[in-house]
Amino acid sequence: MKKVILTAGLVAVAAIGCGIAFLVLTTPKMRAAVDIKVPMTPERIERGRYLYEQVAHCDGCHSPRDWTKLTAPTIAQTRGAGFEFPPELGFPGRIVTANITPDPETGLGRWTDGEKIRAIREGVSRDGRALFPLMPYPEYAHMSDEDVESLVAYMNTLKPVRNQLAKTELNFPVSLLVRFAPKPIEGRIANPDKSDKVKYGQYLVALGECSGCHTPKERGENIAGKEFAGGEEFRIAGFLVRSANITPDEETGIGKWSEERFVSTFKGHAELTAESAPRATQATFTLMSWMDQSKLDVDDLKAMYAYLRTLRPIYNPVEKHPPLAN
Repeated sequence: MKKVILTAGLVAVAAIGCGIAFLVLTTPKMRAAVDIKVPMTPERIERGRYLYEQVAHCDGCHSPRDWTKLTAPTIAQTRGAGFEFPPELGFPGRIVTANITPDPETGLGRWTDGEKIRAIREGVSRDGRALFPLMPYPEYAHMSDEDVESLVAYMNTLKPVRNQLAKTELNFPVSLLVRFAPKPIEGRIANPDKSDKVKYGQYLVALGECSGCHTPKERGENIAGKEFAGGEEFRIAGFLVRSANITPDEETGIGKWSEERFVSTFKGHAELTAESAPRATQATFTLMSWMDQSKLDVDDLKAMYAYLRTLRPIYNPVEKHPPLAN
């Protein structure tokens, strides 16, 4: 009997060991970066600027921000230079966003345009590492070829900032599981049809990664059935804020909002600047980048509203600015 138990134990240990070895030796699924030099036309650069600043709001994660002010405006001198997320956000390890300026030593100055495109849409770094999907490449996988090329064109115009950063260090087992996240893209991706307002709105909401903040999570994973229902907590700079319910629930979401109210909520911050922004308080603190997203095109906002109206209404009351414990 003891021999049977010992044998079973050894088999179990061997199986676990093989499983861990498989994870350790697994490399992300990837394809070679496309050989491309994106057109640096004024039209492409302007479209890329709009995507970078307003739609995807890349500054939100890749630029140091002034957390003491309302909407946490980007610090202009270090735009795109990357930063380390504070530990109170509860990520699984040290999460450091990349310096995406063209600095050749600490940024993307030596990356090809094809390598940048692969990182954005497929989640693979230049050296073959899988990117932590806080970088929302599962959503960006649907970004059209023209849009991703425009985004890269604009990134190429950023002022190079020398900013040596520590590397992201993920906790076990996330450090192994993340290798399964990247998915290669095959074939070309066409621009979305703007005449289909709902589909175009879905495209914009995905590029804005709205679900990333507006869906509550458990152990880092979206809670199934709670998509866009809000309530995700963010602790940063001594403040605590919870994301809003943006489903069409009439009691706790935006179900009673008109299109005009939705648009005006964004446009109401159009005069706000980094200089004029008031100091943030617990009652006003937000991660929502109203300052930049107030400049979203009105037709784009209407498309986003149209898509959000098609979501399943979810009853989920959220106290967005709870009082802080003493």
